[in-house]
Amino acid sequence: MISLTSKDFNEMQKRYRATFFNSLSGFKSLSLISTKGKNGVSNLAPFNSIIHIGANPPLIGMIARPETDEHQTLKNIRESGFYTMNHVNGSIMNQAHLCSAKFDAETSEFTKTGLTEYYSEHINVPYVSESNIKIGLQLESIIPIPLNNTSLVIGRIIEVIINESNIEQDGYVKLDDAGTIACAGLDSYFNVEHLARLPYATTN
Repeated sequence: MISLTSKDFNEMQKRYRATFFNSLSGFKSLSLISTKGKNGVSNLAPFNSIIHIGANPPLIGMIARPETDEHQTLKNIRESGFYTMNHVNGSIMNQAHLCSAKFDAETSEFTKTGLTEYYSEHINVPYVSESNIKIGLQLESIIPIPLNNTSLVIGRIIEVIINESNIEQDGYVKLDDAGTIACAGLDSYFNVEHLARLPYATTN
């Protein structure tokens, strides 16, 4: 094994460094975040820095990169106050990856990838029809992270669209049955294999 330190990090080529640290933190969930701009154009972007914040109220956080003209997601969320989170499964993996390309604000990733917009009566932002777990969110807070100019975006869950068969009697969501995949880094994708559910841990 080798030991890498700050000196080594500073000498890494930019793209190598980004790939290394993005994959170093381990397997992550992958979702397509759907938003809609003031121009009426729907936007899709893959996000893997997604965090469970709490269950009551139900809150999900995600890390958004610094705002630029190329990144419409955070801008659209600020302006509309709503967005959807759509789990990626193997059948839409390639389309989800393509959504990371830098399309302009007048171009919808739905159109470019062939993914289908689905609207519910509860939110005026499209879901990805092909996703098996769809989550509608209302913006609660955007917390700046000055260390690297990113932001923690916290949304309140206002709707979940899911097959009832993917929920166990105790409320556990069977991600593997829903076909949700995981990712590591910027371009590696993995099927999820369920190993076990262990009993609630106690000191007795």
